[in-house]
Amino acid sequence: MKVILCKDMPKMGKAGDIVSVKDGYARNCLIPQGAALRATDANIKKIELAGERQIKELNAKKQELTLVAEKMSGASVNIEAEATDDDKLYGAVGPAQIAAALKNEGFPAEEDQIDLPEPIKALGIYEASVKLSSDISAKIKVWVVRR
Repeated sequence: MKVILCKDMPKMGKAGDIVSVKDGYARNCLIPQGAALRATDANIKKIELAGERQIKELNAKKQELTLVAEKMSGASVNIEAEATDDDKLYGAVGPAQIAAALKNEGFPAEEDQIDLPEPIKALGIYEASVKLSSDISAKIKVWVVRR
């Protein structure tokens, strides 16, 4: 039986692919779980229209993220931290503090989007990358100053 995959299936194909599977596997497993649809003309057209709509939505989101990245690039955030006399921090500044500082500045950022080579352990100016999507990122400056 030919079916259209509704979601990515390991060793079988990606969502939208038309694959041949045994009738029993399609009837008893794939179709009831919502992982596939029968490959009828109507279902093929429905999947094609949904794919086109999804591509348009992805392009719009990509443009929006590009604008956010342009605004965010070159931005700088100040993070106050307790430090010793020789400018070493008592703790470390990590992605969570940077994400909070970016939110205070009005930029949407989550902790897992911040890319730091290593935690910041001394006062100074550092560069971090904010990964907004798989191919869109922005470089920001992080100023760690004495509290």
